[in-house]
Amino acid sequence: MYPRTNYEMTKEDLKTILEACKPTPVMYGNEGCNLGGDQQENANSAWRKLGEKMGFDYMTVRPIDGKDNRFFTAVTLETEEQRKEREAKETERIRLEKISTLKREIENKKKELEVLL
Repeated sequence: MYPRTNYEMTKEDLKTILEACKPTPVMYGNEGCNLGGDQQENANSAWRKLGEKMGFDYMTVRPIDGKDNRFFTAVTLETEEQRKEREAKETERIRLEKISTLKREIENKKKELEVLL
């Protein structure tokens, strides 16, 4: 999992989130199709917008114990460039680990061969 970052939203942002979390009447169309106004969808939408604004993944938000509602942690979103850089580093790390493993295996096989000769 990626590292979590502490965030603080503005009082206005908190007001927007709290408003979105309030129960709203749900309207249904023909055949029971929801026409919008679902409380959970409204809350998710508000968090998604705040995440886009502040640069975090809205699905990873957690409150910070002992702090005001405006404080929370979340996983920071990566830009495309950051993602490519991280993936390149991971690929290089895996390549180096494989080289190290193969070198150890070769050394072990050389020792086995010496014993047999």
